[in-house]
Amino acid sequence: MTRILTLIAVAAGAACAASGALAKLPAPTEAQQAKAAETKARAAWSDKAAAYQLCRTQDKIAGRYLADRKGHGQPAREPVQTAACADPGPFVTPAAAIASTAGAPAAGAVQSPAKAP
Repeated sequence: MTRILTLIAVAAGAACAASGALAKLPAPTEAQQAKAAETKARAAWSDKAAAYQLCRTQDKIAGRYLADRKGHGQPAREPVQTAACADPGPFVTPAAAIASTAGAPAAGAVQSPAKAP
C-alpha cells in the first residue's frame, strides 16, 4: 500500500515539475551566441588536436614495434601506408578566423599607428 502511495506522489510531483519546464526561454543575446560559437569551435579544435596526438603516438609505437621485431630477427610485415597526421595548428577564435579571411585585422589585434607625412 505504501508503495502505491509513494508512486502516486512521485508521479504527481513529476507532472507538476514538467508543467514548469514547458516555459519558453528568452532568445540568447549576441554575446551568448558568440560565446556558444567559440565553445563549439574550441571543442572541435580540441577533438582535432587529440586525434593528431593519437596519430603521432600510434606512429611512434608502430615504428618502435617494427624496429624491435627486426632487431630480434623476427619477420615483420611492411606497414600499411595511411594518411599523414594532420596538425590542427593553434586555436583561432571564429571571429578572428572570419576577420582574417575578410582581410580585416582580427578582434583584439594591435595595429601600428599610421605615420603622418
